[in-house]
Amino acid sequence: MSQPHATPESESDVPTPVTPTSTYRLQLRPEFPFAAAEAAVPYIASLGVSHLHLSPVLEAVPGSTHGYDVTDHSRVRAELGGEPGLRSLAAAARAHGLGLVLDIVPNHMAVPTPLRLNRPLWEVLREGPGSPYARWFDIDWEAGGGQLLLPVLAGPVESCELRADGEVLHYGEQQFPLREGTSQLALPELLAAQWYRPAWWREARTSLNYRRFFTISDLIGVRVEDPEVFTATHAKVLELVRDGVAEGLRIDHVDGLADPEEYLRRLRAAAGDGCWVVVEKILAREERLPSAWPVAGTTGYDALHRVDGVFTDPEGAAELAARYRETTGLPRWPEAARASAREVLTGDLAAELGALERQTGPELAPAVRELLIAFPVYRPYPGEPDLPPQALEQAAAAAGPRAVAAVRELLLRDPAFAARFAQTSAALRAKSLEDRAFYRYAPLLSATEVGGAPERPAVSAAEFHAYCADLAREWPAAGTVLSTHDTKRSADVRARIAALSQAPELMGRPEGPDPQLAWVARQTALGLGRVPEAEPRLADALLKAVREAALHTSWTERDEEYEAGVAGYVRAPLDLPAELAGAARANLLGMTLLHLAMPGVPEVYQGAETEYRALVDPDNRRPARFPRRALARLDAGAAPGDPAEEKLGLTAILLRLRRDRPELFRGYAPLLARGPAADHLLAFTRAPGLLVAATRLSHRLAASGGWRDTHLHLPPGTWTRLAPGSPRADSTASHGGPAEVSALLDGHPVGVWLRR
Repeated sequence: MSQPHATPESESDVPTPVTPTSTYRLQLRPEFPFAAAEAAVPYIASLGVSHLHLSPVLEAVPGSTHGYDVTDHSRVRAELGGEPGLRSLAAAARAHGLGLVLDIVPNHMAVPTPLRLNRPLWEVLREGPGSPYARWFDIDWEAGGGQLLLPVLAGPVESCELRADGEVLHYGEQQFPLREGTSQLALPELLAAQWYRPAWWREARTSLNYRRFFTISDLIGVRVEDPEVFTATHAKVLELVRDGVAEGLRIDHVDGLADPEEYLRRLRAAAGDGCWVVVEKILAREERLPSAWPVAGTTGYDALHRVDGVFTDPEGAAELAARYRETTGLPRWPEAARASAREVLTGDLAAELGALERQTGPELAPAVRELLIAFPVYRPYPGEPDLPPQALEQAAAAAGPRAVAAVRELLLRDPAFAARFAQTSAALRAKSLEDRAFYRYAPLLSATEVGGAPERPAVSAAEFHAYCADLAREWPAAGTVLSTHDTKRSADVRARIAALSQAPELMGRPEGPDPQLAWVARQTALGLGRVPEAEPRLADALLKAVREAALHTSWTERDEEYEAGVAGYVRAPLDLPAELAGAARANLLGMTLLHLAMPGVPEVYQGAETEYRALVDPDNRRPARFPRRALARLDAGAAPGDPAEEKLGLTAILLRLRRDRPELFRGYAPLLARGPAADHLLAFTRAPGLLVAATRLSHRLAASGGWRDTHLHLPPGTWTRLAPGSPRADSTASHGGPAEVSALLDGHPVGVWLRR
């Protein structure tokens, strides 16, 4: 598949839009460069996907394992094989019928070591606000007394060894450019004469005067709203799109931008209508993507929440929440979320809050804080008629209606203030919810995922159907995901943990000096199960969890004695109770089926075509293992030997159908079962020549007596089942009309049927 090029005047000059049938995400790193990806192309193509989705490919900090720390937008990363390696990969992919989708990072760049790797930033440090590159970054020179704070020192400046050598200031491996004519000054005068101030890293919390990515001072915000900055930072990517190397773009952290819609319109105009564009946008449960954005949709975390939720038992989840509160003494979700937001805003994001308060004045500072804490979604957008009423009401109750009204008025009439408020709001929600409250509030860890709703983890079948119908109607080419490089637990780990909601009594009473950590450790161990290197992987994930939760230790205020005891919570059993094995299998296959058959463009994360159990990064960024031999056996007619091969076979069936018969994956129509166990079946048709059905809450189903006299009314026609684990049709055929679910599924938790 190649990017459409300009056509002769006699033909249409409108490019044919590229919509992947599915994508396969690869995490590139020096140990897995373009050449390694190219070697995997034949296998990935055989799965049935249409596009490879690559992690960021532009020049990044040396040794970076993810590529989001871009240092040079004009070059393809040398450590991955450079531009020749990328173009070779694209050619090999095209020869196997695959296109490329690139992950791009418009919001920020690295503050690298050495700093000269980021030339625009280096020039700003040397020349100050007069540099032509000063427009690239959000820097409040006045707040820093005319200097840019650089929080890179291990301690107070007087305790650190800095030395000038020629036109460069050295600190360990770090280097800083010296302002012209200052190299001969004594060190105190030399430092005072620079356009920057090297500082202890702890000063970033309160004194940082540049916009950053969340709370990461090593990533400086980029002003892509400036047309010249946009052009400079997107020239290489757009060249790759024009040359047909890339057919799609994933936009990282779109909520970090001053005006996402304006940016996306500029990108669309530059990339053309033929380029598939999706945005990493976390939607709250009732939130909708702005319809005016010129994109195919989100990357799919909203789909993740619905798929996970429909396999979560609401009664069991509520019982686990009650047990969790009783065991740990910790508050309910709303209190946990508000406390986390207040802590992060006034602590980790104090510098960002201070920037807003300087613009409003001290009399309105409390109203700014309360509005940010009360905001119900990630952020507001330019052009919205007003702020959410519930946020205004909650903030007014805490800070007074007059002050809140004044801040509201400022947000509606001052675009610069509104943009910074929105960017801070997005950072606050990400850090306070996803990276703090989700680690504190842990009744059911499968629900504390990106885009999740821990307070309402379960999704009814009716809600799932409504979501899918809306997706098919409004955003049919949006992305959908279950596992990514950012998920705290892979889909298959979450599938196992979610099974606990059907039998909360099997959670038991975890023991340990810290009952919250004991609870988290048990669920994490049950989710990961018996896998290679389980104990050290669990220990690493638990250490990260306690630091993020910040109840006893944190990344910046570590309690070494407490942290030394974390590994002691990694205990047997390291597997689910035997009575939940069937439920875990049903969840694993059911989630896979719904993800790959529902509306949208599904993405398979590297290695997740088979059973894939991974915890939070860096565990989920381990080198990919491709099940080539298992797929070859299934393709040769072998029956699946375990749930991992069942998942692989099911994945291949649906991806190949999407590739070979894309017309089957249009529209969406729920099929409702009738009978005593109707709520346990989730079925729908597409096109309507494709029918799928999945068992939900299978442990509860078995306890209640099974399917019994439950029926599903099939649409007219003859329906042929595709055998699990095989791309060939089964001999079993069902005709339209009422069908017994027990006979239809024939002992399997899921099924796929085609109409003849």
